[in-house]
Amino acid sequence: LASSSIYRKALLEKLGIPFSGVKPIYDEDEVKAQLLRQKKTPIEIAEHLSRGKAQSIVQPEALIIAGDQLVQFEEVIFGKPKNFESALEQLKKLNGKSHELITAVTLKTDEQTIHFNHITKLKMKRFSEAELVNYLKKDEPFDAAGSYKIEERGIILFERIDTDDFSAIQGLPLLWISLQLRKMGYEFFKD
Repeated sequence: LASSSIYRKALLEKLGIPFSGVKPIYDEDEVKAQLLRQKKTPIEIAEHLSRGKAQSIVQPEALIIAGDQLVQFEEVIFGKPKNFESALEQLKKLNGKSHELITAVTLKTDEQTIHFNHITKLKMKRFSEAELVNYLKKDEPFDAAGSYKIEERGIILFERIDTDDFSAIQGLPLLWISLQLRKMGYEFFKD
């Protein structure tokens, strides 16, 4: 797993296959800034970052799984807020409105690289600023794209979620990944 994310690690553990987590040697912020200057679309950016993280890990005969997430809202990209103030600003903009969560994932072996972009559409309920502040104090989603943790209290923020793979919202589309792993010969539910 080309990630130091505890959320992606917990998701991948659900598949029951052994893996190790490795932090990518990749300047995500610099690359994202370059792509924004080049006026790349949010999907192009998420895909480029996911592929770049996978390519940064060199482990012969290993399967590398990398991912990236970002929120697209009214042609603006929201990443991880990193602090309370930025998180509150993001939630105030999303408040009562719809946005898309783009989850990009790349699987890389010595022989091939395959990629998938998953898009979830979410509509947030309307909340007062005090409620948003209280939510941020509870979940502290400063390391989550869009400033919410859907797997915790963040689920309450939403009126509607349109997705065909709920795990994608948490960081990795496990339905697609498990399908690809089966095609590669991985066995699940082994003793």
